[in-house]
Amino acid sequence: MASKRKATDETKTPEVKIAESDEDEALGKELDLDNSGSDDSDDSDSSVYSELEEDDSEDESDDEGSTDSEEESDDANDEQDLPVKKTKEKAKSSKPKEDEYNYDSSDEEDIRNTIGNIPVNWYDEYGHIGYDLDGAKIRKPKRGDELDNFLSRMENPEHGVTVEDTSTGQKVVLSEADADIVARAASNRVPEQGYDMYGEWSEWFSSDVMETPLRDIPETKKSFLPSHCEKQKVGKMVHAIKMGWMKPRPAVNTKTEESGPKYHMLWQTDDQVDSTMRRVHDPIPAPKMYLPGNEESYNPPPEYLFTDKEKMSWERATREGDKRKLPFIPQKYSSLRKVPAWSNFIRERFERCLDLYLAPRQRKMRLTITPEDLVPQLPRPQDLQPFPTVCSITMKGHNNMVRSLSVEPKGQYLASGSDDGSMKVWEMATGRCLKTWDMGGVVKSVAWCPNSALSLLAVAVDTVVFLINTGLGDKLVNTRTDELLGEEPDNSGYVPPARVSQAVKWTGPEEKSPPGTLVMVTHFKAVKQVTWHAKGDYFATVLPEGENRSVFIHQLSKWRSQVPFSKAKGQVQCVLFHPVRPSLFVATQRHVRIYDLVKQELTKKLMSGAKWISSIAIHPAGDNILTGTFDKKVQWYDLDLSSMPYQVLRYHTNAVRDVQFHKRYPLFASCGDDNNITVSHGMVYNDLLQNPLIVPVKRLYGHTKYDDFGVMTIMWHPTQPWLISAGADGHIKLWT
Repeated sequence: MASKRKATDETKTPEVKIAESDEDEALGKELDLDNSGSDDSDDSDSSVYSELEEDDSEDESDDEGSTDSEEESDDANDEQDLPVKKTKEKAKSSKPKEDEYNYDSSDEEDIRNTIGNIPVNWYDEYGHIGYDLDGAKIRKPKRGDELDNFLSRMENPEHGVTVEDTSTGQKVVLSEADADIVARAASNRVPEQGYDMYGEWSEWFSSDVMETPLRDIPETKKSFLPSHCEKQKVGKMVHAIKMGWMKPRPAVNTKTEESGPKYHMLWQTDDQVDSTMRRVHDPIPAPKMYLPGNEESYNPPPEYLFTDKEKMSWERATREGDKRKLPFIPQKYSSLRKVPAWSNFIRERFERCLDLYLAPRQRKMRLTITPEDLVPQLPRPQDLQPFPTVCSITMKGHNNMVRSLSVEPKGQYLASGSDDGSMKVWEMATGRCLKTWDMGGVVKSVAWCPNSALSLLAVAVDTVVFLINTGLGDKLVNTRTDELLGEEPDNSGYVPPARVSQAVKWTGPEEKSPPGTLVMVTHFKAVKQVTWHAKGDYFATVLPEGENRSVFIHQLSKWRSQVPFSKAKGQVQCVLFHPVRPSLFVATQRHVRIYDLVKQELTKKLMSGAKWISSIAIHPAGDNILTGTFDKKVQWYDLDLSSMPYQVLRYHTNAVRDVQFHKRYPLFASCGDDNNITVSHGMVYNDLLQNPLIVPVKRLYGHTKYDDFGVMTIMWHPTQPWLISAGADGHIKLWT
């Protein structure tokens, strides 16, 4: 009632202010009274009754349609006298009494929920929720859209602790204690913060068991036996349901339907999905027939009828197959019964069926992919420097193709072997030829020993591998090399197997041997390749025609050899030792097999899919390898990823002869018979989840073709980003 009273006072205040005279205002100022305060805080009988009379007079004036002017003036005078009476009574009372209802918070004064304890969804379809004491509708609070919700979530600090009261629709901000209780209950914790779940239990009764119970009646037999009467009733109901005499109650639908006004289709529309089209995602409605116009009428207007000229042009267009305005000539009949049968009826029906049959019924998304999107975003070659770009030195001296190159471990000297029967050692910095050896045959392979304590070069000529001390470099190293390999080691207790002794023979130098020869290893077949282990004590040789004895592993310090394989797994092309682990890579024509030398077993087999593998190279980290093939491909394998190629590079137009990794820089190169040397950036990351980055950065041209042979071999400098290449033209080029 207090709120109601306050509302009526506020509505009447303007009228009272208009009716007040100047004397009343002066009197109020002298007594320091506030007119607005008098409306709220006066609890005297006269003020209360005067307000009630004021309300009654208002109601009567509203209800009566027309009154005499005298009565209206009397009512106005009465209303003007009321404030004056109030102020006088207030002036008389020296100490005003406090309003006993000022702090009354009874439920009757709460006008927010005026509908009582009823389902709130009864008001879902209406814009108001209940009525106030005057019978006016209480409007629902405005519900914000998603944008208002987003702004409140971003800007309102109390958004997270604001809930909606379902009975009134108002927003209620929870206190800190209530929010803490809700948060603790949502996280499956005790709602009350200080409550101890495991405190000592205060017993209501003592834990001592009475010797004599208060009530000791044994349970009846009926309490644990099923009721026979209920069993018969249930049986009758089941039989009635089976026979169809009785229908069970339908299950209550627990899913609540969406709130809001519900609309129902009164008739089928073209946009409604057909039951047969429900399985099609995003269907397209069937094409509609064109509606007939005025030309199709049996009695068309005169302007739609053809003239003789239009009729002749229509017939000519029909004969010549040109485009016509109409597929028929409009005709005029006096009545509908004189219209003959339509000659193209069957054809039109057939074409309509074709339209329905051939019309697309499903909307499919087409991918618009431009060719630029398919190209990966690679870094610019300028950002990947250094890499070789120009030919700095050309070394000329061989008269035939150069098949093999090898760089000294320190990078000071370069050895080359040619088909002209000579082996030369060049100085890298100047390109000067320091020494030449006449090997007496085609030099297939040269390999410098990686042990820096020895000055030793392995040269494969026909069936013999010569171990030669070049005599270049440090004289102490040369002297130590002669002392170590000048005498045959003591192998008195060692008897080589028959397979080895028949195929390999270790001997010292002979009279016809090249100068500087320390050891000769003679094989039973021609040797194609020599490769060293990283430690420098073991080296392997490849004999492509040796069948099951195609690969030999030799130990330099003991002059011993062994045949690691007992069966031939294809024609071996080349072998390589793993730079870190005790593994041996054997490349045949189509596969690359990886063997563990300690366990003596096959660990992995790489499937190349190529017709003929020509060369192989291992990354210095040992987890990635490159293979070059005679069918123009360079294949990159990630050993941790798969046995199939991780990436196949097809930028050669002819057979690939050689591939090589740089030992320090993220570079690799390949050469082939197309006189093309391709230098690529190949970065291998320590993160196993990141794939290697392969970017071709430079293509080098400089060699000339000779008998369809191009660049035969390439070799990287051990410390600098320099590349050495040798071709069929007999020239050796240094690219820096």
